[in-house]
Amino acid sequence: MKEITFQVSRFDPETDSQPRLEEYTVEVHDGARVLHALHAVHAMDPTLAYRWCCGAGQCGSCAVKVDGAPGLACLTEARDGMVVEPLDLPVTRDLEVDLAPYLGRFTSITPAECETFPTQAEIEAIKPLRECIECMSCVSVCPALKVSEFAGPTAMRQELRLALDPRDTGERAGEAVERGLFACTSCQQCRIVCPKEIQIPGKAIEKLREVAARQGLALPRHTTVAEMVRQTGRSVDRTKPTLLEQVPAVIEPEGEVKGTVGFFVGCMYNGRLPETALDMLAVMRRNGIRVIIPHEQVCCGSPLIRTGQTEFIDYLKRRNIEAFRTRDIDLVMTMCAGCGSTLKNDYKTPFKVMDATEVLAKYGCEAPAKLPLTVTYHDPCHLLRGQGISEEPRALLRTVVERFVETPNQCCGSGGGVRSGRPEVAAALGDRRGEAFEASGAGMVVSCCPFCEYHISEHTTLPVKDLMTLLREGYEEKDRQRAGKRD
Repeated sequence: MKEITFQVSRFDPETDSQPRLEEYTVEVHDGARVLHALHAVHAMDPTLAYRWCCGAGQCGSCAVKVDGAPGLACLTEARDGMVVEPLDLPVTRDLEVDLAPYLGRFTSITPAECETFPTQAEIEAIKPLRECIECMSCVSVCPALKVSEFAGPTAMRQELRLALDPRDTGERAGEAVERGLFACTSCQQCRIVCPKEIQIPGKAIEKLREVAARQGLALPRHTTVAEMVRQTGRSVDRTKPTLLEQVPAVIEPEGEVKGTVGFFVGCMYNGRLPETALDMLAVMRRNGIRVIIPHEQVCCGSPLIRTGQTEFIDYLKRRNIEAFRTRDIDLVMTMCAGCGSTLKNDYKTPFKVMDATEVLAKYGCEAPAKLPLTVTYHDPCHLLRGQGISEEPRALLRTVVERFVETPNQCCGSGGGVRSGRPEVAAALGDRRGEAFEASGAGMVVSCCPFCEYHISEHTTLPVKDLMTLLREGYEEKDRQRAGKRD
């Protein structure tokens, strides 16, 4: 047995205006779960309200937040000092939330008149979508639900489950579009918190968008982007000399060669923000990294995959893979979070893919001068959850600024085709993100994604800068300081 002290959110709507945290000390067995700790509290204070049923991770009833992260109380280990709160849904009492409005969004099967049975292939496609235990953890973290009439991630999962079942006769794709299918930002938060590890964005929402696209239900702006990729190989129009027009195929470092990488440029850095990509290349040169840039590379296809327009994807994949494979490149670097996530998760490459921050962590990064700035960092969804990269950019950021402050992570709204297809949803999420940044006390926002930076800059009064640009400025300041000392 061991003693732990932790806090539990308490709220009685009849007497409390807002929730409060109460501290409890209980004895539990080694390896006890949060549910066991709550049982121990309930034995002392029977007024504590919380749900549970099976106690084995199969019913979903006991979903709560532990230290801010959703999880099942019966599976999450109890820790000394933990904070247990309800999911971010309407609270009825203490740890209990109102699930009825969200369960009511589930669509029921519309059965066919004659007996129709799914094939084995259809059964296998449906299986991963049947694992849902309706805990609503995914719903509680969905950013789109906070600003729109989106039915929610697990409701979309149910729509695809029925769309794949030949026994159902409902018009699922059209119904899903009406219920907000294109409001999902592909932020991946639902996948991360799902106790059954259902890959809702990639295996449900994007697949449902494919069905919608085949039925001619893709959003007009999305079809325009797809046609642009088909005609030009790029998802953004050319507004200035592109990066590929400005750089040679091989960029040698300033000193000793510590490593060689290929560079997958991405459409935004090629056509809209080539200056930022040039900053990154200057940082790589400074740190001994030779960069090979195949000029025949094209769009990675992320905008098409996220919006369900996949008929052209295989060609893009083949062309990009061949561009690097034929040069015997075994490590390809990205600096766009979306491109990196796509190459890592949607491609099968014969080479390793790393973000630019991972490359600097691998080969070592010369310390720049510290700039007199207080900055906060925005985690791009496709970097944090799509690639699992969090500490590398923060470590670099701390070397170049005097003060770094955290802002709670949240999607900015620019991903998943939402900025182009559902701009009002993207703007609402951008406004929420901007408010959080301005409340952080920072004087600048730094990130590692062109889409995030472009979008956030429209929703905050703070300057927004790419991490690589900041590092380049840190090196310039370091050189100025050295020159001043010599003078």
